[in-house]
Amino acid sequence: EVQLVESGGGLVQPGGNLTLSCEVSGIKFSDYVMYWARQTSKAFQWVSTITSGGDASYADNVKGRFTISRDNNKNTVYLQLNSLKTEDTGVYSCSIQIPGRPQLRGRGTQVTVSS
Repeated sequence: EVQLVESGGGLVQPGGNLTLSCEVSGIKFSDYVMYWARQTSKAFQWVSTITSGGDASYADNVKGRFTISRDNNKNTVYLQLNSLKTEDTGVYSCSIQIPGRPQLRGRGTQVTVSS
Protein backbone atom coordinates (compact mmCIF):
# COMPACT_ATOMS: atom_id res chain seq x y z
CA GLU A 1 0.00 0.00 0.00
CA VAL A 2 1.35 3.41 -0.98
CA GLN A 3 1.32 5.96 1.82
CA LEU A 4 2.26 9.63 1.97
CA VAL A 5 2.74 11.32 5.34
CA GLU A 6 3.39 15.05 5.64
CA SER A 7 4.93 16.83 8.60
CA GLY A 8 6.55 20.11 9.56
CA GLY A 9 3.64 22.50 9.54
CA GLY A 10 2.97 24.99 12.31
CA LEU A 11 2.35 28.58 13.30
CA VAL A 12 4.85 31.13 12.04
CA GLN A 13 4.99 34.92 11.86
CA PRO A 14 4.97 36.74 8.54
CA GLY A 15 8.46 36.65 7.07
CA GLY A 16 9.24 33.39 8.82
CA ASN A 17 10.32 30.05 7.44
CA LEU A 18 9.20 26.43 7.63
CA THR A 19 10.33 23.15 6.13
CA LEU A 20 7.69 20.61 5.21
CA SER A 21 8.43 16.93 4.68
CA CYS A 22 6.50 14.19 2.92
CA GLU A 23 7.63 10.63 3.48
CA VAL A 24 6.47 8.06 0.94
CA SER A 25 6.29 4.32 1.46
CA GLY A 26 5.11 1.32 -0.50
CA ILE A 27 6.60 2.30 -3.85
CA LYS A 28 9.94 2.91 -5.53
CA PHE A 29 9.97 6.61 -4.67
CA SER A 30 12.86 7.56 -6.95
CA ASP A 31 10.89 6.66 -10.08
CA TYR A 32 8.11 9.18 -9.59
CA VAL A 33 7.32 12.83 -9.98
CA MET A 34 6.19 14.41 -6.72
CA TYR A 35 3.84 17.34 -6.18
CA TRP A 36 3.01 19.79 -3.43
CA ALA A 37 -0.31 21.61 -3.33
CA ARG A 38 -2.22 23.65 -0.76
CA GLN A 39 -5.79 24.28 0.26
CA THR A 40 -6.24 27.86 1.38
CA SER A 41 -9.44 29.63 2.42
CA LYS A 42 -9.82 30.72 -1.19
CA ALA A 43 -8.80 27.80 -3.37
CA PHE A 44 -6.95 24.57 -3.90
CA GLN A 45 -3.67 25.46 -5.58
CA TRP A 46 -0.78 23.54 -7.10
CA VAL A 47 2.43 24.79 -5.50
CA SER A 48 5.39 22.86 -6.86
CA THR A 49 6.59 19.79 -8.75
CA ILE A 50 9.85 17.88 -8.74
CA THR A 51 10.71 15.25 -11.32
CA SER A 52 12.54 12.03 -10.63
CA GLY A 53 15.66 13.77 -11.96
CA GLY A 54 15.27 16.72 -9.64
CA ASP A 55 13.89 19.33 -12.04
CA ALA A 56 11.59 21.72 -10.17
CA SER A 57 8.74 24.01 -11.11
CA TYR A 58 6.69 26.45 -9.04
CA ALA A 59 3.50 28.43 -9.03
CA ASP A 60 4.16 32.08 -9.79
CA ASN A 61 3.06 33.29 -6.36
CA VAL A 62 5.62 31.13 -4.53
CA LYS A 63 8.51 31.27 -7.00
CA GLY A 64 11.62 32.65 -5.36
CA ARG A 65 10.28 31.96 -1.85
CA PHE A 66 9.64 28.19 -1.84
CA THR A 67 12.11 25.44 -2.72
CA ILE A 68 11.23 21.83 -3.43
CA SER A 69 13.78 19.04 -3.06
CA ARG A 70 13.90 15.29 -2.64
CA ASP A 71 16.06 12.70 -0.94
CA ASN A 72 15.59 9.39 -2.71
CA ASN A 73 17.54 7.56 0.00
CA LYS A 74 14.98 8.68 2.56
CA ASN A 75 11.93 8.40 0.27
CA THR A 76 11.13 11.97 1.20
CA VAL A 77 10.22 15.15 -0.65
CA TYR A 78 10.65 18.50 1.06
CA LEU A 79 9.21 21.96 0.63
CA GLN A 80 11.20 24.84 2.10
CA LEU A 81 8.93 27.82 2.72
CA ASN A 82 10.71 31.16 3.15
CA SER A 83 9.45 34.72 3.54
CA LEU A 84 6.01 33.46 4.43
CA LYS A 85 2.97 35.68 3.96
CA THR A 86 -0.44 35.51 5.58
CA GLU A 87 -1.90 34.37 2.28
CA ASP A 88 0.32 31.27 2.41
CA THR A 89 -1.85 29.95 5.24
CA GLY A 90 -3.40 26.60 4.37
CA VAL A 91 -3.14 22.84 4.45
CA TYR A 92 -0.16 21.66 2.44
CA SER A 93 -0.22 18.18 0.97
CA CYS A 94 2.00 16.09 -1.25
CA SER A 95 0.86 13.74 -3.96
CA ILE A 96 2.11 11.15 -6.43
CA GLN A 97 0.76 10.10 -9.79
CA ILE A 98 1.08 6.39 -10.46
CA PRO A 99 0.16 5.39 -14.03
CA GLY A 100 -3.24 3.73 -14.20
CA ARG A 101 -4.26 4.89 -10.73
CA PRO A 102 -5.92 8.03 -9.32
CA GLN A 103 -3.47 10.55 -7.93
CA LEU A 104 -2.66 9.70 -4.33
CA ARG A 105 -2.47 12.50 -1.77
CA GLY A 106 -1.48 12.62 1.88
CA ARG A 107 -3.64 14.09 4.62
CA GLY A 108 -1.63 17.29 4.70
CA THR A 109 -0.03 19.51 7.29
CA GLN A 110 -1.37 22.87 8.48
CA VAL A 111 0.66 26.02 7.91
CA THR A 112 -0.59 29.15 9.64
CA VAL A 113 1.10 32.49 9.00
CA SER A 114 -0.03 35.06 11.52
CA SER A 115 1.35 37.74 13.80
